[in-house]
Amino acid sequence: MSKFKDVFVIDDDKVFHFIIKKLFSKNNIDISPSFYFNGLEAIEEIKQKINSGNTLPDLILLDINMPIMDGWQFLDEFRKTRIVTQGERTTIYLVSSSDSISDINKAKEYQDQIKDYFFKPMTLEDLQKYFKKSATQSSGAFV
Repeated sequence: MSKFKDVFVIDDDKVFHFIIKKLFSKNNIDISPSFYFNGLEAIEEIKQKINSGNTLPDLILLDINMPIMDGWQFLDEFRKTRIVTQGERTTIYLVSSSDSISDINKAKEYQDQIKDYFFKPMTLEDLQKYFKKSATQSSGAFV
């Protein structure tokens, strides 16, 4: 069903992690995502992948509001990795409970990195959109 093999879920909410696992399992998506509770944990893993010559994750589901390193800080750091990896592409979706206009507008500043912005709670339909959108090229515009 999916071209994604390496999926990172970066979110401090254990319930969201559980929901992702269940949605993947119930829909026969044969992917075991890596879960991180903040952006710093994920960035450290990404740097380790780069240093060992591995590829970047294919897909990142990223929350905005997290402790230690939030989603915006993660995106700023992740942007630097694209320079090191000659622009290797990772599909990133923001998945947040924030419907704040300021967050939605700020997301537009990251359109070169973010494919779309989804609101929690995530549903089966949302998951299907991720995989459908990734299979077809997105225009890059959202919200």
